[in-house]
Amino acid sequence: MGVMLMNTRPADTSAAHDRVYRALRTRIMHGEMAPGQALTLRGIGKEFDVSMTPAREAVRRLVAEGALFLSSSGRVSTPELSNERIEELAALRALIEVELASRALPRAHIALIERLQTINANIAEAVAQRDAVTYIRTNLEFHRTLYLRAQAPAMLAMAETVWLQLGPTMRALYGRLRRTEPPQFHRMIIAALKAGDEPGLRLAVRSDVTQGLKMLAA
Repeated sequence: MGVMLMNTRPADTSAAHDRVYRALRTRIMHGEMAPGQALTLRGIGKEFDVSMTPAREAVRRLVAEGALFLSSSGRVSTPELSNERIEELAALRALIEVELASRALPRAHIALIERLQTINANIAEAVAQRDAVTYIRTNLEFHRTLYLRAQAPAMLAMAETVWLQLGPTMRALYGRLRRTEPPQFHRMIIAALKAGDEPGLRLAVRSDVTQGLKMLAA
């Protein structure tokens, strides 16, 4: 019996760590946390009802992905990105996401286009409600839904890592832009998909993923 308990403990710790990691990762990616917001292992442990070990492992993974910043003094916080870093990540988005969209185009059937139109309506609703977190979440859902059709999982994983690093910054950007309507380039993306227009699609995606970030870095 004692041996069985010893064998289950690592799995329990791993499951707890993964649960905390995924919850924090989603929270950061969707802009639920502002740039420079501090976290403590004690606070994470209390919120998720886990010991320090899973909390520490989750934080370590998120630091490695660039989603959290660990200072020399041991303070953990969401990153506050410099203009240079924002421009670098915007350029990465343009490179990776334009390629994903191009690969998705041959598989962009009517059901996908209808799904994107539905998501875009949800984005419009979030904008009307001034709901930054729902706006960011549904905006990423729009892009992920398209890029899944590319069937390029390694490339999509890279895109998600960039989204993760940008989550808090996107929240700050939304607050500055004061949007009153959904992103205009989404309509261009949908139109290009309907027309099978690859150059138009590439231009629309590039414009969509860089325009707002350029405003923030200005």
